Amino acid sequence: MTVRVHWYFSGVGLASPLPKEGKFDRTGKYVLFDYHGGMRAHHPTLDQMRLENVLAALSNPMRLTVVRRLAEGGQHPCGSVLSGVSKSTLTHHWRVLRDAGVIWQQPSGRENLLSLRREDLDARFPGLLDAVLANLTAEEAEPGAAPGGRD
Repeated sequence: MTVRVHWYFSGVGLASPLPKEGKFDRTGKYVLFDYHGGMRAHHPTLDQMRLENVLAALSNPMRLTVVRRLAEGGQHPCGSVLSGVSKSTLTHHWRVLRDAGVIWQQPSGRENLLSLRREDLDARFPGLLDAVLANLTAEEAEPGAAPGGRD
């Protein structure tokens, strides 16, 4: 059996074996992944943010809890925002929020830091985030307010 070792140019003038963070696509081209082994994060620009995507992202009670927590300010490690939730479920919710333009997700060591894109949301959809957060606060004050279902 013949084993091929593919080499790539590392950008520093040295050729080295393929890094572990990648794979071959259907055409045989080697595709690099980011440090975490996934696709690079997509953060839409202000013009790319669409109301239907933001509303869909905010339609899930778990994601609303995330937004409320991030609205308190600062950056939060991705594992500290929600507890008792599997990593795959968290990853799904971070992707939905990030792709809609609701949160920033920045790599920091072995995890990501999350923060709310409040300024961008207020610039693109004035009053939307304030109305959502005010509604969350009002629902918490009502006894017997039941959380909605999962999307």
